[in-house]
Amino acid sequence: MSLNFRAGVLSLVILFLLLGIWEALNQPPDASKALSEFELLMGGSDQEARVPPPSSVLKHAYDELSNPFYDAGPNDKGIGIQIAYSIYRVLLGYFAAALIAIPLGFVIGMSPLMYRALNPFIQVLRPISPLAWMPLALFIIKDSEQSAIFVIFICSIWPMLINTAFGVASVRTDWVRVAQTHELSQLKTAFQVILPAAAPTILTGMRISIGIAWLVIVAAEMLVGGTGIGYYVWNEWNNLDLNSVIFSILMIGVVGMILDFALGTVAKIVQYEE
Repeated sequence: MSLNFRAGVLSLVILFLLLGIWEALNQPPDASKALSEFELLMGGSDQEARVPPPSSVLKHAYDELSNPFYDAGPNDKGIGIQIAYSIYRVLLGYFAAALIAIPLGFVIGMSPLMYRALNPFIQVLRPISPLAWMPLALFIIKDSEQSAIFVIFICSIWPMLINTAFGVASVRTDWVRVAQTHELSQLKTAFQVILPAAAPTILTGMRISIGIAWLVIVAAEMLVGGTGIGYYVWNEWNNLDLNSVIFSILMIGVVGMILDFALGTVAKIVQYEE
């Protein structure tokens, strides 16, 4: 048997084991421990709240995924609509960051002067939490959705910028000299030599950025409200619907995995063997 097959089987065993433990630990009390009818009527319950078992969450997930795009008002939309809004915001901020980070990373990577000039700004701005920008964004932009997109832009730009600069600076000098020997212009050298060589590192930065962006959008939507998977989680918590909360957490993980897998696949395509 191949390693991948054995790893898959082991993953399933671990999954079912964890689900079994979760199910067993979160069953309602048996009849011998149940409150009397009189106590129930009087509301005299000291029973502690329990996390819903997997069977309950799976039933809820089936109901939600059976009609994911329903729209019954501002605070009652299907999970498909919520995720679509979040992905839209993430991709808009993400690609806006890519349009700036990748060209600027090329300039920094190819010019030691620009690197030294811009590095202090990068080192000051990069450690700032993206959510720290939210109050300022709300004050200047005065629109919650655009502010959330701006926060995604801020958190996405740094991994792409740094990885692009590193990838460009790491291109072997003899390849660039060959291009100069063939009298290629700087633009052709950038697109025909440097970009293909730096592409794996650039894609790594883009892969890191999409993961951070998906993490941040959930927190940003909790703050600004409206529509989106982050707001959905917070709204269901306010409704004390733990089935929906757990289901939405799982959906966040699944969508994040899909986004990472998509960029990981592209990164494998541009990999090359020296």
